[in-house]
Amino acid sequence: MAVITRFIVVRNGIELDKVFEEKKLAEAYDKMLDAAENLAAFIKQGDLQIDLDAKTIDDISIYLAKNALEVTTILKGIKPVPPAAPKAGTSENPVDPTAPEETTPIDKKKVPGKKTGPKNREK
Repeated sequence: MAVITRFIVVRNGIELDKVFEEKKLAEAYDKMLDAAENLAAFIKQGDLQIDLDAKTIDDISIYLAKNALEVTTILKGIKPVPPAAPKAGTSENPVDPTAPEETTPIDKKKVPGKKTGPKNREK
């Protein structure tokens, strides 16, 4: 008689159909599903200009999670763009006439021959 160990991923109390013979593979699959859930939540709360049904979002998020290495490689070269701040005087950011004017600090210029940092001591 042979004894075979199998690993089943359980999510939200439900056993998934996929069965693994190695614990490492089952854990990797579970992490991929976690990533897919996070991606789906990110897509759903995004300000997309199109309507997507839940199944399509789930399919896309699982596809992206399964191909995480390629997606990461593609996105590596992109620097995140910070959200644009509303301009003063617009309806999103009205100017408060009683508020003090914002000033920028004067940049300290380095004077040649004068050290601005801690003194270097010779030993």
